[in-house]
Amino acid sequence: MSVQATKWFYLILLSIIWGSSFILIKKALIGLSPYQLGALRILFTTFFLFSVGFGSLKKIKKKDWKWIAWSGYLGSFFPPFLFAIAQTRIDSAVASILNSLTPLNTFITGVLFYGVLVTKKQILGIILGLLGTVILIVSCSDINTSQNNWYSILIILASIGYALNVNMIKVHLEHLSAMSITAGTFLLIFFPALVILYTTGFFSTVASSSEMQIGLVYVVILSFFGTAMAKVVFNKLISISTPVFSSSVTYMMPLVAVLWGLLDGEKLDIYQLIGGVIIIVGVYLSNKKNRVNK
Repeated sequence: MSVQATKWFYLILLSIIWGSSFILIKKALIGLSPYQLGALRILFTTFFLFSVGFGSLKKIKKKDWKWIAWSGYLGSFFPPFLFAIAQTRIDSAVASILNSLTPLNTFITGVLFYGVLVTKKQILGIILGLLGTVILIVSCSDINTSQNNWYSILIILASIGYALNVNMIKVHLEHLSAMSITAGTFLLIFFPALVILYTTGFFSTVASSSEMQIGLVYVVILSFFGTAMAKVVFNKLISISTPVFSSSVTYMMPLVAVLWGLLDGEKLDIYQLIGGVIIIVGVYLSNKKNRVNK
């Protein structure tokens, strides 16, 4: 398979996996708290990764660990908690659409921290992306009064973390294998996640709660496919493509997530759809290649 075909294969595969993760989070939250879900997702992912990739840690040099740590906390530690907390108050479909801001934030962080050149078309894309976000958030409360618009900010913060992570891997860790990066990041975030899970009282209540046990099944599926396997594939995608192309997986994720949401009884009105389309158009424009790369 050519490099170009491999890039698109990884992109489509990630779209399906990550697009399905929002409904899995929603189902797991029926029996688990957001902090239990976030911590368990990290712990299970670490177990899966170390069962096949523990030996790859020896390839990480001392100078790399600083960037591994930044990458781990921004891209793998905080987002699971932010998404879980946010989805206690907003629909999974809306969360997925807001997550499509990741390529836009990847470009913005590239401009701010890595000297990526900007064009007028890309500036227009940024403005459209922000406009679509405002429309989507404001319209949420009109169709579902139980939703809290402020929780949408948590999804945006998670997307910024993902964006910084993508740029860091591409600039500072490209010489490492995808498995080395992924195993290294989860080694550093495993113990903080374990402490958080312990403080929630999970270990003293899970044996007597059938809802928590069902939630655990969803977290195992989410951790293996949505985090462990997907992280390795995503880091591999970054290594053979650009940060912007890699983060463009969020173009197709909302399609999968919205379909799952509709099947689960969620509703989207015309204004939410308009906001989502404007975000995607803005992301597309902001990711148009420059004629001159710095």
